[in-house]
Amino acid sequence: MRWPLLWASGRQAATLLCYPGGPRFCSAARGPEMDEVLRRTVAACEPQPREKTAPAALFEEQTREFVRFYRGLSAEQRPDFLAKLTAEYGVQHGRVGELCGRLAEAQCRDLGALLQAEERLRNALTPRYSVLISRIGRLEDGVKFIVDLRADVLRYLKMRPADSPHIKEMNGILKTLLSNWFSTGFLKLERVTWQSSCELLQKISQYEAVHPVRSWTDIKRRVGPYRRCYVFTHGTMPGEPLIVLHVALTDDISKNIQAIVGRDPAPEMTEDVNKISTAIFYSISSTQPGLQEVELGNYLIKRVVKELQDEFPHMKQFSSLSPVPGFTKWLVAIISDQMKEGTTNRILTQAECKEIQEIIGDSVLEKLKSLLITNEWVKSKKLVQVLELPLMRLCAWYLYGEKHRGAALNQVANFHLQNGAVMWRLNWLADTSPRGISSSSGIMANYRYFLEDTNYNSVQYLRTRHIEASEQVLSLVAQFQKISKL
Repeated sequence: MRWPLLWASGRQAATLLCYPGGPRFCSAARGPEMDEVLRRTVAACEPQPREKTAPAALFEEQTREFVRFYRGLSAEQRPDFLAKLTAEYGVQHGRVGELCGRLAEAQCRDLGALLQAEERLRNALTPRYSVLISRIGRLEDGVKFIVDLRADVLRYLKMRPADSPHIKEMNGILKTLLSNWFSTGFLKLERVTWQSSCELLQKISQYEAVHPVRSWTDIKRRVGPYRRCYVFTHGTMPGEPLIVLHVALTDDISKNIQAIVGRDPAPEMTEDVNKISTAIFYSISSTQPGLQEVELGNYLIKRVVKELQDEFPHMKQFSSLSPVPGFTKWLVAIISDQMKEGTTNRILTQAECKEIQEIIGDSVLEKLKSLLITNEWVKSKKLVQVLELPLMRLCAWYLYGEKHRGAALNQVANFHLQNGAVMWRLNWLADTSPRGISSSSGIMANYRYFLEDTNYNSVQYLRTRHIEASEQVLSLVAQFQKISKL
């Protein structure tokens, strides 16, 4: 019989394993038991002739046993389990070497022998645990398990980057599998409203990663008049949003986030279609860590644009209002480097240095660095005014000029540029929340989507890394280059 979990609570419930014959605990399921579960489960997935007649229910039960066992492992135990699984039940390298020799021999024979040898080599190059992963995907909640499994794999790679060749192989297999399963044809676009289920609204609130939801009134506002919230869902994960996009419907391109996530418009307002000409994408959040690098955001924006055009045929302007995460951290590092170089100033003009010095005293760079770290600079109106041009100039360079493997260093910028947007405008003190000041020095960016040019811009950026930018951005970049002598 199977023992119910009714008596377990707290940490016990999280670590309890259900097995035929009674309950067991993960603390006792480390050495021999872990080996036995792996051996029995993966061995059952080995392609053998008897599988053709073996009952499917037999393998389903063994697969469920594996899922139960893995879910019962603690976060500390899972890395070792994954390491053992991928190392001992991956590709049989000796078998691959043997078949490579046979393939060379088969090339001298007929085509049928060559194709057979290639098929055997192809099978040998497939890790043995791949069959297990495929079977897990057929379980009722199997796809969600695999998504969460990849999240664990990514955490492992972050923890042990130098000691994970087999885990890297599994990550590649899972990424390819999930990219196929979560391709745009299998995704469903849903609009979230106040009439949506409480569970969905709560998840939308919990998953919001850009502008935290403060209350139920706040989430009601974000799905109410002059607002839209869209999610992608997948048939195998019902009720689970994969990625969330919040949109504000306005009459112009917004330059301040507080006007969008603040108190207006009230949830009871009625939309006036004549006042809506612009869609502002002000937040996009991926909810599943296991779907990292699986393309979802690009498709979601494109689908939402089409949805909005159907609803508002006269809508002409589409733009983001995006944070600049990492800018303050980058700026502090630049100032630190500047301080090491000595008296040569490549950040501020002499006039700017003098103005700042009059406000904060000597040791301008050292004190400015401290003020940026503590966010204290925003408390001085004079300092806020003096810092506007130099920080906007530096932010323009950070977004436009700083690169990672040829692409924009800033991930938000890279995302919108890949989608074909134009780096259109930087906005000073656009986000005065503690998070906005700490991360972006209060600056936000509009990435504007000119629909007739998005495909061309996207191709140009992906092929040549050319960034399409407005005169404002290019002017700020040119000023930075002149001062820094770049």
